[in-house]
Amino acid sequence: MHENMDQEIINPLDFFIDGEVEAKPADKTKKPGKSHGPRGQGLFITATDTGVGKTVCTQVLGVLLKNRGQAVGVLKPVQCGGRDAAYLKKVLNLKEAEEEITLYKADEPLSPHLAFQRQKIHFEPQRVIERYHQQRQRYDYTLVEGAGGLLVPITETYWMIDLIRDLGLDIVIVSRPDLGTINHTLLTVHQAQARGITVRGILFNQCRKPGGGAGIPERTNPDIIGRLSRVPVLGVIPHMHRLDNQTIQKQCSKKIDLRALLRDPQRPDSSRWAAWDKEYVWHPFTQMKDWLKEDPMIIDRASGLYLEDTAGRKYLDGISSLWVNVHGHAHKDIDAAIRQQINKVSHCTLLGSSNTPAIELAKKLVGIAPAGLNKVFYSDNGSTAVEVAIKMAYQYWQNTGHRAKTKIAHLENAYHGDTLGSVSVGGIGLFHKVFNRLTFKTVGIPFPDFYRAPSGKQYPQYTEECLAEIEKVFAQKGREIATLVIEPLVQAAAGIIVWPDGILKRIKLLCEKHQILLIADEVATGFGRTGKMFACEHEKVTPDFLCLAKGLTGGYLPLAATLTTRRIFDGFLFPYQARKTFFHGHTYTGNPLGCAAALANIKTFESERTLARLAPKIRYLASRLKKFEELKHVGQVRHKGLMAGIELVRDKRSKAPYRWDEKVGIRVCQEARHRGVLLRPLGNVIVLMPPLSISRNEMDTLLDTAYEGIVKVTGDKPPPAAKRK
Repeated sequence: MHENMDQEIINPLDFFIDGEVEAKPADKTKKPGKSHGPRGQGLFITATDTGVGKTVCTQVLGVLLKNRGQAVGVLKPVQCGGRDAAYLKKVLNLKEAEEEITLYKADEPLSPHLAFQRQKIHFEPQRVIERYHQQRQRYDYTLVEGAGGLLVPITETYWMIDLIRDLGLDIVIVSRPDLGTINHTLLTVHQAQARGITVRGILFNQCRKPGGGAGIPERTNPDIIGRLSRVPVLGVIPHMHRLDNQTIQKQCSKKIDLRALLRDPQRPDSSRWAAWDKEYVWHPFTQMKDWLKEDPMIIDRASGLYLEDTAGRKYLDGISSLWVNVHGHAHKDIDAAIRQQINKVSHCTLLGSSNTPAIELAKKLVGIAPAGLNKVFYSDNGSTAVEVAIKMAYQYWQNTGHRAKTKIAHLENAYHGDTLGSVSVGGIGLFHKVFNRLTFKTVGIPFPDFYRAPSGKQYPQYTEECLAEIEKVFAQKGREIATLVIEPLVQAAAGIIVWPDGILKRIKLLCEKHQILLIADEVATGFGRTGKMFACEHEKVTPDFLCLAKGLTGGYLPLAATLTTRRIFDGFLFPYQARKTFFHGHTYTGNPLGCAAALANIKTFESERTLARLAPKIRYLASRLKKFEELKHVGQVRHKGLMAGIELVRDKRSKAPYRWDEKVGIRVCQEARHRGVLLRPLGNVIVLMPPLSISRNEMDTLLDTAYEGIVKVTGDKPPPAAKRK
């Protein structure tokens, strides 16, 4: 049996198309987050080419698995010409209708992107993903048969390899054993592995009857390919005149190594890795005494919005892997950019030389940043980006003769990182108090959480009092203050504290009035988190320094940048002998790999219209968050863009918090983890900060899981009106 179709891959678009919510929702017979349960496994059947017999191999594997007592389901998401789905339904005795096996079918035997264009078929990857996870709940094994090879386009921007990645499946490569197969097979293996896809094995199909017996290529190629690829060869399916199940069982049961297929050599032993972690690793912001008693989650791989642990469990990444991931994990364009850069140079110093990605990225950052920021200084994380800005601001005044300007001002409940310089301008006692004797003295300015304002104080009057306090401090100490460090609009680590409108602009005007340089720490708020590329854009503010990290590389590599103005840069231009150089730098400053990832990240913003497509997601998040406010143990829900904080309280009326030792926030996140969603608390505040690429269904999973976790841990009873229709 031969296949006469090319096949291509689709990009799972979310439900937010061209800035609007798509009218037709996906199949919701099962919630997406719930469908990632442990019931069944899946394999994707791909090939070196069309016409090598993928459907025959799918039938053979299905028959052999069923004979081992496994319940087997099949999907053929894309079919162009032929009746493969009808054939598989019949020979494997599948209960599903043909249209449930093949979701997208074109009449002509062409490449899918062309066949679909000609018949005006709109391919929606999410539909395939939803269908696969429904199948996974019903069967022990679901065999997903592709079309053509890995690089067949389903649409012009989405290929078969993208679908495999989005389904999160390992693959079996079908090849032919005769002359010419070595090159095609090794190229297919290499391409899959380069994209992080596990090749479970290679299955050879003798689809043509060898004339006069098998020749040298047929006899030797499978072993050669196995040695060169270091991938298990599962066997050779002999040419069969009949393809009934009885013949398959008789001819193939001893020739196909199912044990090698079902054994995942790349899947680490979960218990072993957990033991090694506890023996050797010290985790950040973690009480290790508790950690050593727990069952740690060890992440092994990721794709899209989902992380997968060593036991094969999948989790929706509700915190963007600590606020860094932007477009989803394993994004094909960022992956490709890093691979391409590795082939050129992975690192070279910026001390005494430069490199092309660092130059190109600096130009790009200046182009997208608020107007007037036109110089870029690289470092490696958010703490150092802030520290660079502090040192630059301080030295600028010293270089230009304003020697009295030596003090650094900051808001009292701020967080700017964990190096001693950034700790000095932080104000979260839990993190920083123990280091007080190591830090330098600063000017702390009261700027409270508006939810916990003093009794009788209300917005907007209280806002004016806070601004008046800032101006009072500036009037008294402005001649000594070199700079003010702020997190514009959202103080993230303080508990997602969202500023009332207009405060940022007023602070900037006060800084200008008193000649105080403004440092905007957008490590958390930058790159779309608030709905615009940078939070400062909401109030048309250009700070003197803009600090970037986290989302700068799309969540791939540690890289940071401190942007500043020509005025500041010129304050360091002196004769060499003046020794007024900015004496600061890191070994990995301007690392080419990090810069390549950042460039690909910014290009993805443009090509996928990420910011334009955020507006409906933000509106939907806001509407769904309202039901949390009805819970009696939710004190306040705060959000800006796709950054949300849900503050849990013991008593809503008095705002009395839960005690620290009750670990309410931790317990809610543990409950969410059991339900397949990763969250992380800030004390009693549950933070939701998903990648910007989140779909509507994934957002429903995130919000439903957070809600259910809060209800269970706090003992809350949701009011009837809170139930979502």
